[in-house]
Amino acid sequence: MKYVITAALALTAAAAQAQSHVQIYGVVDAGVLAEYGTPAGNTTGIGSGLASGSRLGFKGSEDLGSGLSAVFVLEGGYHVDTGAMGQGGLIFGRQAFVGLRGTFGTVTVGRQYSPYYQAIRDVADPFEDGMAGQATNLMAGNYRMDNSVVYATPRVAGWSAEVAYGAGEETDKLAVNDARKRQFSGMLSYTQGPLLVMLAHHHREDALLPDHVRHTALAARYTLGDVMGHVAVADNRGLAAERSRDVLLGVTWKNGPHRVLLSAIARNDRSAAQRDARQLGAGYLYGLSPRTDLYAAYGHIDNDNGAAFTVGNATDSGNGNAAVNLGLRHIF
Repeated sequence: MKYVITAALALTAAAAQAQSHVQIYGVVDAGVLAEYGTPAGNTTGIGSGLASGSRLGFKGSEDLGSGLSAVFVLEGGYHVDTGAMGQGGLIFGRQAFVGLRGTFGTVTVGRQYSPYYQAIRDVADPFEDGMAGQATNLMAGNYRMDNSVVYATPRVAGWSAEVAYGAGEETDKLAVNDARKRQFSGMLSYTQGPLLVMLAHHHREDALLPDHVRHTALAARYTLGDVMGHVAVADNRGLAAERSRDVLLGVTWKNGPHRVLLSAIARNDRSAAQRDARQLGAGYLYGLSPRTDLYAAYGHIDNDNGAAFTVGNATDSGNGNAAVNLGLRHIF
């Protein structure tokens, strides 16, 4: 009898393992960061997460039957140079969500990347929002949405969409604006062969004022052999109805272990202040293996009429108008 019980338990465990999957993953990234034109002059130090934010994550899924699966992600950032936690000390400050996936698409709830940010990172930016040349030095990122519900459709005939709502969950005691901190974000995507196009929008209510900011971006990426071209145009509306427009042109060249990144971004401030800015970025990565690479990058911003944009990297907004990155990244 005990052999029958043992065999039954073994079969049950094997079935559970076949239906559930949990993966531990992460990034370890560190390097030398030199900044120029900072309030303290030129500085050099060790930085963490220059190309990609260092992180430790857990993600998994469980087959619930009839084509339905439960999915989750818990991902926290950390600083390699000090061992401190990232994202202001949050345990899972990068992502934390749970949801269901099926033939209808995917619905997730928690702290998640906005659809707008994914359009900038995955399509527009050759630097994929990392290193000194990253697009979000000038362009809005709208990175993560707390208290959010996200729905992503299946891809049909090359088309897909994603919409997100982030509850502000902040009570206005003066009853001036009950919508404070709410966010809405969405993206419409089309892919056909080497072409990928995304139209994205993000709307965020201000935390203090009865006002909002919004961004709309059209981004495209086209692959031709070893070369990938990037282009994006974004229209921005800030507080007090301030308006600006961003234009990005970029190139990614891949050949064996070599990857070269180039981009140019221009911001046109359409207000009377005319605080325009222009950024040039260049990067090089050498793959030591599929999971480990060496990288070098340079970014420089020209600010006009008191504009104060700075050159940052994947985990830091930067302090000066130019920067050089030299680093090593390992993905596991």
